[in-house]
Amino acid sequence: LQRRVRERFANCCAYCRTAEDLTATTFEFEHIVPCSAGGETAFKNLCLSCPMCNRYKSDLLLASDPVTQTEVPLFHPHKDRWTDHFVWSEEFTEVVGLTPVGRATVATLKMNRPQMIRVRRMWVAMSEHPPDLD
Repeated sequence: LQRRVRERFANCCAYCRTAEDLTATTFEFEHIVPCSAGGETAFKNLCLSCPMCNRYKSDLLLASDPVTQTEVPLFHPHKDRWTDHFVWSEEFTEVVGLTPVGRATVATLKMNRPQMIRVRRMWVAMSEHPPDLD
């Protein structure tokens, strides 16, 4: 099951798309719908997540869109297409939310923390980022 999840997400975080092999940490298998909300430990409910996205997502399913202030579902890595909800900034250092779901997910998971922008800038300079996943 873990191998299938890793293959499905190409060893990248399903949310921020950080490549695991660019980090000094082991990525986690995240329950998209948490067990506490009835989520199963099954392929359709698991994704690969960097530790920071996993911590900030926690057991949340909904979040507020910072533009409309409405509560919307967070991005679902199996049901939603990443490119429908997100795009990279021109410099490839920030994840930009295109939709209420995308914006709420970027904000809630703090995908554009200054530290991430800095490290993405280095990865871009090394031609290691962004990953070619689509």
